[in-house]
Amino acid sequence: MIVPQAIRHAGLIARRLGGRWLGALIEGPAGAGKSDLALRALDQGFRMVADDRVLLWASGGAVFGRAPDTLSGLLEVRGLDVIRVPAWPLAQVALVVRPGASERIPAPRSTGICGVEVPLLELDLGAASAPAKLSRALTLFAAAHNRRI
Repeated sequence: MIVPQAIRHAGLIARRLGGRWLGALIEGPAGAGKSDLALRALDQGFRMVADDRVLLWASGGAVFGRAPDTLSGLLEVRGLDVIRVPAWPLAQVALVVRPGASERIPAPRSTGICGVEVPLLELDLGAASAPAKLSRALTLFAAAHNRRI
């Protein structure tokens, strides 16, 4: 059994890159568009890991996340209902995404989760290009750090 070190009001989606499932932890207040971005990203090759709450822990210098058992496979689609979606059981958190206005070429930023620094990206969650930007960001951060994230 995994004992979480943190529980966050966030969503976690993941994409398979380099043989591993790398995740984007989407944070923000209620109504910010976290679940909406996750829903759109599912159509771009991402998989749902968790919606609304994410259990997080550190292991081997990396952060991992999963859904609480009671929420696994559930995604809130505002204005429709809570729907069932295929869920991946866990993913490494390779990127934290927060709502905000993106700079043209932002300076690298990070945030701490469970004692581990993770790259941070501010993004307009409602932008049509947001899922594509997440995919590119996961690839870019992995290459920039010249390590497996």
